Amino acid sequence: MTTPRTALVTGANRGIGLATARALHRAGWRVVLAARDRDAARSAAAATGPRAVGVPLDVTLPQSVAAARAAAGPVDALVSNAGVLLDAGYDPLTVPVDLVGATLDVNVLGAWRVCQAFVPDMVRCGWGRVVLLSSGTGTFTQGLFTGAPGYSLSKTAVNGLTALLAARTRGTGVLVNAVNPGRTRTRMMPDAQGTVRDAADDVVAALGLPDDGPTGVLFRGGRIVGW
Repeated sequence: MTTPRTALVTGANRGIGLATARALHRAGWRVVLAARDRDAARSAAAATGPRAVGVPLDVTLPQSVAAARAAAGPVDALVSNAGVLLDAGYDPLTVPVDLVGATLDVNVLGAWRVCQAFVPDMVRCGWGRVVLLSSGTGTFTQGLFTGAPGYSLSKTAVNGLTALLAARTRGTGVLVNAVNPGRTRTRMMPDAQGTVRDAADDVVAALGLPDDGPTGVLFRGGRIVGW
């Protein structure tokens, strides 16, 4: 019997993260659901199924990331989903810079910390998949959104991080891509029309790319789109 592959999903106690974890579990993966609150992570895992476990992980704390890596062990895939939107309604001339800093710490540096903790194992074993959650608000092709400047800039940086990691891991068997789920109805965007299940399907599709699939690209609705 083939041992199922293991995926770790950050911010997995609700929203797109939880929907992705459940979709992966349905597809036969073993899933590690990571969330800042230990009880929330464990509760979400228990509700997901028998091949799911929950671990506490605060992406802003290096010691928390290291502890999560020790608890989860090596994984085959990583979904960097944890993120915040703190500056909605501001513009680049009025946004408090401390809000921008807090946003970058979670959305960019947090993703970077987690990738540094888990991707080297994938490189060593010669196979892995990484998906970073991005946004159309951070793309130059669509135009950065001035109504949440810190958030938009953070997603531009996530796109850059995706390209950097893909370049570093090219030829190792590890594929690193970003997914723009579009406006999705979550606590962050309660009035959006998109569903978390649709967003999760896009993430799972990116994790399921063949070994000769693209790396270092941005997906939207299953198609490669411009940065």
